[in-house]
Amino acid sequence: MTDPITELASDRAALQRSSTAERVAGILRERITDGTLAPGTRLPEDALGTALGVSRNTLRESFRLLIHERLVVAELNRGAFVRRLTSDDVVDLYRVRQLVECAAIRSFTDDSGAVDGEREAHLAVLRAAVDEGRIAAKEDRWPDVATANMHFHRAVVALAGSARLDEYMRQVSAELRLAFHVMQNPRTFHEPYLGRNGEILERLEAGDVTVAADLLVSYLQDAERQVVAGYQEARAE
Repeated sequence: MTDPITELASDRAALQRSSTAERVAGILRERITDGTLAPGTRLPEDALGTALGVSRNTLRESFRLLIHERLVVAELNRGAFVRRLTSDDVVDLYRVRQLVECAAIRSFTDDSGAVDGEREAHLAVLRAAVDEGRIAAKEDRWPDVATANMHFHRAVVALAGSARLDEYMRQVSAELRLAFHVMQNPRTFHEPYLGRNGEILERLEAGDVTVAADLLVSYLQDAERQVVAGYQEARAE
C-alpha cells in the first residue's frame, strides 16, 4: 500500500508555487494599500513577472488570491485590474469598520486581561500613528497622512488582541484605500481626522473607552458620508 504521507511529495511544486504566490499577493496588496496602485490600474503579466522575477502561473495564482479579497478583478481578454469600488462597497466597508473598531475599543478596559506592559505597548503604537500623520501633514505629504491614518485604525483593531481581526483589517484597509482615490482633495478630506485620531487616543489613555468608542462612531459616520458624496460627485461629472 502506498504511504499517503509519501505521496504528498508530488504536491511539493504546487506548495512552493502557492507560497510564492502568497508573497507576490502580499506585495501587490501593500502597493494597493499605500496608494501606489490606483483603482483601474492594469496589472500586465509580462511586466509584473519580469519586475518580481516570478512565473506567469505564480502571478496568476496571486491574482486569484487578490480577486478573492475583492482587490483585483479579471476582465475577459483584457487581463487583471485593480478593482474600482462603488458607493455600496463604501457603505458596507464602513458598516464593518464600525462593528469591528468600536468593539475593539470597548474591549480595551482595565479588566480585559491585558497587563500594564501590553496596554502601554498598544497605546504606543497608536501614538506613533498619530505622530506619523501629524509629521506627514506638516510636510504636506497627504498620501502619507492617509497611510498613517490606516496605521492608526489597524492599531485600534489590534486592541482586541485577535490575529484574525488584524488580518481582516489589513484587507479592509486595502479596500478603503481604493475608495479614498475618489476624494479629489486629499488634504481637505484627511486633515480634520488628524485631530480626531488624537482625541480618541487621549480618551483611551485616560481609560474612557466608552467616550472613545462614541467619538469613533461619529468619526466613521462623517467619513462615510464624505466618501459616498465623493462617489456621487464623480458620477455627476
